[in-house]
Amino acid sequence: MKHRILVKGILISLIFLLFSVMLPAQKNIDDLLPVRAFCISAPKPVNVERFVQFINEDLAVNKINTLVLRVDFNYQFKTHPELQDSSALSEEDVRQLVTACKNNHIHLIPQINLLGHQSWAGALNKLLKVYPEFDETPTVQMPVVYGWPNPDSLYCKSYCPLHPSVHKIVFDLVDEICTIFEATAFHAGMDEVFYLGDYRCPRCAGKDKAVLFAGEVNTIRNHLAEKKRKLWIWGDRLIDGKSTGIGEWEGSFNNTQSAVRLISKDIVICDWHYDKAEQTAVYFANNKLAVVTSTWRNPAVAATQVRDMVRYRRTAKPAVKKLYQGVMQTIWSNSNSFIDDYESVKLSGIQTDTTQANCFKAMLNEIKVISETP
Repeated sequence: MKHRILVKGILISLIFLLFSVMLPAQKNIDDLLPVRAFCISAPKPVNVERFVQFINEDLAVNKINTLVLRVDFNYQFKTHPELQDSSALSEEDVRQLVTACKNNHIHLIPQINLLGHQSWAGALNKLLKVYPEFDETPTVQMPVVYGWPNPDSLYCKSYCPLHPSVHKIVFDLVDEICTIFEATAFHAGMDEVFYLGDYRCPRCAGKDKAVLFAGEVNTIRNHLAEKKRKLWIWGDRLIDGKSTGIGEWEGSFNNTQSAVRLISKDIVICDWHYDKAEQTAVYFANNKLAVVTSTWRNPAVAATQVRDMVRYRRTAKPAVKKLYQGVMQTIWSNSNSFIDDYESVKLSGIQTDTTQANCFKAMLNEIKVISETP
């Protein structure tokens, strides 16, 4: 009797082992890519319901676990109502977004552009429009018709990081938006800062631009840390755009790159490269900074970036592996038009055209392939 039971047990074990070998190995996607992120402008109030549906039916289903929402002035601020957009999200609108992310275990990170991107084309953004005294370059006038390049080298305006009153205003906004979004992290933007340490600024003239940039990053980081919130920023100002050949958009031409050694090491860097899968994630990890590789509209580049990040994590030693955090799709159109495009892509299948929707689909597909490959 005991003999028959033993034989039966061995046979069951062999059958289980055989089926285990035959079934494809399911990899732990949280170990391969801890951060699988999506970055987009926050919806307008009229589109909140549709965006919640997008969270439920597209982001969560495809294992996206981090959502960076570019809010800027698209919220009905109570601390500074003079800075809100004419059509802005209410508390109830935000609660719907927060609830959808909570229900789907998605880390929700709000963004307000700090330092740079205080204007666009020929128009000032709210902060400098309402508080012109914060302008780093007040002598540069906004053009009636914008063009690039231009004699003033105007891309976007910056606020002066050394103005004695600027942080009181912007930190009111940061605190309010982090509270209503129940956020444990905040994205401060800080990309493409061309105006910094202007020679005409009574506070910044003659100062090291890397020190100025690092000082502003650390000031924001320290403020967030008081309430145990983490800072995320774009990484382009920390890369030498000249020596690397990366250029003045994805890297710095105004000598801010050495700030990489001066900023706090608990900041998360969103390392964006859109036309080529640059290997700068290694550079950030070697500088002891957590990094998320960010893509935009090129499907082939996105797929390579996913594979690269997995390769970094597989080959790095444990202390460095944890710094390679994952990948993020960035969207630079409004949320409603992107969802329209993405709905079309879902119906037509993966395509190679350089569009945001095709890129996102390619990124998701590569994540799926990697997670299911033995």
